[in-house]
Amino acid sequence: MDRKKELKLAYKETPPPMGVYQIKNTVNGKILVGSGMNLPGKHNSCLFQLKINRHPNTELQADWNTAGPTAFTFEILETLKYQELPESQWRKAIAELEDKWLAKLSPYGDKGYNKLKLKN
Repeated sequence: MDRKKELKLAYKETPPPMGVYQIKNTVNGKILVGSGMNLPGKHNSCLFQLKINRHPNTELQADWNTAGPTAFTFEILETLKYQELPESQWRKAIAELEDKWLAKLSPYGDKGYNKLKLKN
């Protein structure tokens, strides 16, 4: 019984996978790159928003409505190794990972659903 409690506690204390993901339209090849502290939760959230026609990215939502859910994939691009960083640095590290993937994939315009961020 003690082993069961130990495993349950270890599960609760282990953060969910966090990092960078992409949603890909397999019909036109466009992608949306994003990040999250809980990738399985982010996947579920995006899927739910798309299903109820409430995703904040209207272009992605329009393509989802036209092509249907089978035309899209959700892929994890990179995860953060949370053991290597103090928890206080996780959000910054995830933002840096996302910036790296945005630079690498350039998911803007005809290639994607992301919008260029204006720097002040």
